[in-house]
Amino acid sequence: MNAARLADQLVRWLRSEVEAARASGLVLGLSGGVDSAVVSRLAQQAFPDDHLSLILPIQSEERDLEDARRVAAQFGLRLREIALDPVYDAFASTLGAQADPDGKPDLPLANHKARLRMIAIYYHANRERYLVAGTGNRSELTLGDFTKYGDGGVDLLPLGHLVKSEVRE
Repeated sequence: MNAARLADQLVRWLRSEVEAARASGLVLGLSGGVDSAVVSRLAQQAFPDDHLSLILPIQSEERDLEDARRVAAQFGLRLREIALDPVYDAFASTLGAQADPDGKPDLPLANHKARLRMIAIYYHANRERYLVAGTGNRSELTLGDFTKYGDGGVDLLPLGHLVKSEVRE
């Protein structure tokens, strides 16, 4: 299918779903990756005045943050950036989390990054009466590459039926 035609269909679908839910617009996390960039742009096209992209760094790579900021600037996205490091660090400390002696990442704690981001996204969704647009695609869903109650806990998943190569297109 033609990429422009597919984008138009997704924009119409987003409008229809938001209207059916009696919501006002869309909010999502903007990571700097292609999926979140595409969904941010679709949200903006569907709701020019009622979309919000959130950059929510937690021990994030500066390059990813720069990519996210560049996408937001290029398209004039409505954007907020909220550093969640202090909340994450306090939470990890409260849990008594400690670094693995072998230097391996603490996967359960890493999953809480996605969950903490989703808490922040839903806060803004509830404030604005927006729905949360997820950025996952069919490739990620098929592989289970998402965090339950984190990036997998969304209201709408506009790319959920597309494999990664289709998203890039």
